[in-house]
Amino acid sequence: MSSASKPATRLFVDDRLAAGRALGLDHGQAHFLRSVLRLAPGAQLAVFNGSDGEWLAEIEGLGKGWCSLQVLEQRRAPQPEPDLWLVFAPIKRARIDFMAEKATELGCSVLQPVMTRFTAVSRVNEERLAANAREAAEQCERLTVPKVRETMSFGQLLGAWPAERRLLVCAEWGEARPIAEALQAIREESDARPQPWAIMTGPEGGFAESELDALRKLPFVTPVGLGPRILRADTAALAAIACWQAILGDGARRPPAALAGFPAAED
Repeated sequence: MSSASKPATRLFVDDRLAAGRALGLDHGQAHFLRSVLRLAPGAQLAVFNGSDGEWLAEIEGLGKGWCSLQVLEQRRAPQPEPDLWLVFAPIKRARIDFMAEKATELGCSVLQPVMTRFTAVSRVNEERLAANAREAAEQCERLTVPKVRETMSFGQLLGAWPAERRLLVCAEWGEARPIAEALQAIREESDARPQPWAIMTGPEGGFAESELDALRKLPFVTPVGLGPRILRADTAALAAIACWQAILGDGARRPPAALAGFPAAED
């Protein structure tokens, strides 16, 4: 199989990637290749680790709970990605899993849960969120996986916030510019260098008045509105990310179509 052919699947690995290296997969990945995809030695797949790009690898050995790979050649070199955090109040399990998956597909670099006054969820399973993010990255051709940070309180978050990172707050009430208008103005005012950003959404019950007041006083915060309808928390997060990527992010780039078996676009 050539590097232009479509591999059987993509997997995220923790090991360093280079031609000729041997890799051992964990139990879950080995089970997936053997029992779900029913692959055999000689099958080829793509692997990535978040720093070395994407590589073609071949299954050398495969048994119950174990798999060894041989790394063959690089398919894609590392490339810069937008530095965009999603800061969100935790929501119910099915919706938070969905949000983590879709935020990964939309290119977020960090997923940061934050406990606000009206957050109804008392505990966040960061390990499960990280697994959802990893699986989504494997499916969507990303070369990295978002980092899932430990849950923080609202006060802790603001106290530790890096001043150079701008924050787009989805404000359901009070003064806020329409998101597209605000982002376009920021694009016109800023230089061409990419800036670190974050998007913040509240819980299902919305932000407390005191929380939005505190956020509006911070110089790095831009409150924005998402239209006249009351959106679910996960819908608001994904709508805001899509808007940011379209105007300030990598929305003008195209997927790696040639790696999926389609002809490359002409320049």
